[in-house]
Amino acid sequence: MDVDIARLVSEQRLAAAAELASDRGDARTASELFERACSFGRAAEEALRALDPERALCLAADAKDDKLAADAVRLVLAKGVDGTAARVATQLELRGHSRWAARLYEGIGQCSLAARAFEQGGEPVRAAALLEAAHDPAHASRVLEAATRREPDRWEVHVALGSLLFRFGKVEAAVRALQKVPATSSQHRAALTYLVPALERLGLSSASGEVARILASYGGPVDSANIVNAAADARTRLFGRYEVVREVASTASARVLECQDTVRREKVAVKIFSAYEARGAGRDALERFEREVRVLGALEHTNVVSLREYLPDGPALVLAWMAGGTLEARIAEGSLAPARAVEIACAVLGALGEAHRRDILHRDIKPANVLFDDAGVTRLGDFGVAHLGDLSATATAGVFGTLAYMSPEQRQGRPATVQSDLFGVGVLLFEMLTGERPSLDESRTMPSGAHRQLGPPHDAVVLRLFAKEPSARPEDAFEARRELLSLAWPDAMDPAPFAKHASATPAKPASVRTSADRLEEDTTSSALPERGLHQDGTSPAPPERGLHQIAYGTRVDRWLERPIVSVPLTPETLARASSFARAGHPALQAVLRVDRERGQIWFEAPRGERAVRPLNKAELEGAQEALDALHLAGAVHGSIDTEHVIVGKDGVMILFAPAADADATIELDRGALTQLAATAAR
Repeated sequence: MDVDIARLVSEQRLAAAAELASDRGDARTASELFERACSFGRAAEEALRALDPERALCLAADAKDDKLAADAVRLVLAKGVDGTAARVATQLELRGHSRWAARLYEGIGQCSLAARAFEQGGEPVRAAALLEAAHDPAHASRVLEAATRREPDRWEVHVALGSLLFRFGKVEAAVRALQKVPATSSQHRAALTYLVPALERLGLSSASGEVARILASYGGPVDSANIVNAAADARTRLFGRYEVVREVASTASARVLECQDTVRREKVAVKIFSAYEARGAGRDALERFEREVRVLGALEHTNVVSLREYLPDGPALVLAWMAGGTLEARIAEGSLAPARAVEIACAVLGALGEAHRRDILHRDIKPANVLFDDAGVTRLGDFGVAHLGDLSATATAGVFGTLAYMSPEQRQGRPATVQSDLFGVGVLLFEMLTGERPSLDESRTMPSGAHRQLGPPHDAVVLRLFAKEPSARPEDAFEARRELLSLAWPDAMDPAPFAKHASATPAKPASVRTSADRLEEDTTSSALPERGLHQDGTSPAPPERGLHQIAYGTRVDRWLERPIVSVPLTPETLARASSFARAGHPALQAVLRVDRERGQIWFEAPRGERAVRPLNKAELEGAQEALDALHLAGAVHGSIDTEHVIVGKDGVMILFAPAADADATIELDRGALTQLAATAAR
């Protein structure tokens, strides 16, 4: 690095150093420095100058610069290097930029992956168009139907659904979809374009003629090629002042939208509750949503995402926009400089200290919930599972929190404490320093094994944060912060060879944690739940060899100390597993990991027995709630039977099915469950 540039970097004048590197023609260094300064748009521009469109695309997506991102997509596809576009698309999906991943997938002919990414990126009309072109109209209609449930006022989606149903002979359903589009909508003319022939086909000539006259007053039919593009052009204004830019994230219970506040003329995030259709699950989700309102209303701290407004009519939260993205995206790029990692951890600890002082536990510390504003300030968000006023509340694994960052006591169903939140911060810090999540055994890569300037004292203070026993962790967030700041942490990367690992426990030298030794065969449980007994005590006949007997083998994940089962990783199983994960209902088999190295998707091991007896009221309601959550996430199950519905001491559990019939529908799911509940014992 140039001496002048190096001096500016050492003085932490990153933006000035980046500008100097740019002026001197060193675009690659300029891009790296602009990124470190959190100026992602400039970093993307310099990456393009350095002929690195792959990196430029990721940075432009982080910067929300659509023009730069579109230019980068064209250059990535133009290079035509085998596997590059697919690899970059995967990175974009991991960073939450699904719509740009979709454009890459579409450009290399991966239509099913492109459709999934377009759907996740809030472009269901484009997703459906790709699926229809791939001769999968049933899947296309499910995507559009799910979108109309999530966003009933996106009229271009109703038009796309109606036109699709009309083309494939579902004329009555098409008419119902098209008639929902109001005359005040900009999509009304497009809806009438398909409604005229649909009514005519049903023999309703008079009604068809009347609609045709209205259509003529608009100037005639719309060119159908423009209907897909209308989705991208449509702008919705929420609550009279928040103009929707795009959907950022969506779960079974809420949607997060990037919006422009037309009154304050600033960018905001609008989080809208959207789970009314799910029976008990919807009530629970609403309680968590309202809890987040109370928590954010009680907290005012520099390192907490600030609440701008609460809109009970939604209900919806208006939050400050975090332009710097998430810690999850930054970790995905590799380990951070130790000083920056500790700075982020201390900011999170500061936010937690204030929350704990008010008797609030966060209970879901993970990289996706740590965000950065446009100045690079670290802010803790998503208090949706926080508990207000009772630090002894129990949070069990699979219900609250994210397993990899959840303390051992929470996984065991024991009460969460202040130390449980500190555990999550310890895992975050370890991951920022090493680029890995730690295992729970004593053999692990140490921070000193990743950075030459760190030693055993640094290892010890990090490991103490996520000690297995809560009593071995710091007393509170403030003590944890003091311990971290008592040591000097280098502000530059100086990677150590991974063959030389320091250990905080001399008797047990550290070793590199590899995924090869992560799984071991489970000798204590079978690959399938045992067959249950009939109510009269007799044993049922052995079932036919089913899906889970073929695909599932139970093993133990040594890192997380729990049994898992797996299915082969394919585009279809990944898309279906994503729906299971988005649904997030405790009665659905939990998705634990996408293991691309082995080509597998990991799920929690089945817990219980096959439903060979009628389901009781509580079990039936639990299964119905889980199915509702899955349907709200945009998927149908398609295999509700005794192979996929099991019952145990924790209630009912619906197992994952890697594929569904093309004819599977929400109504068939519900009917199959009703039939199963009544006839399971026969």
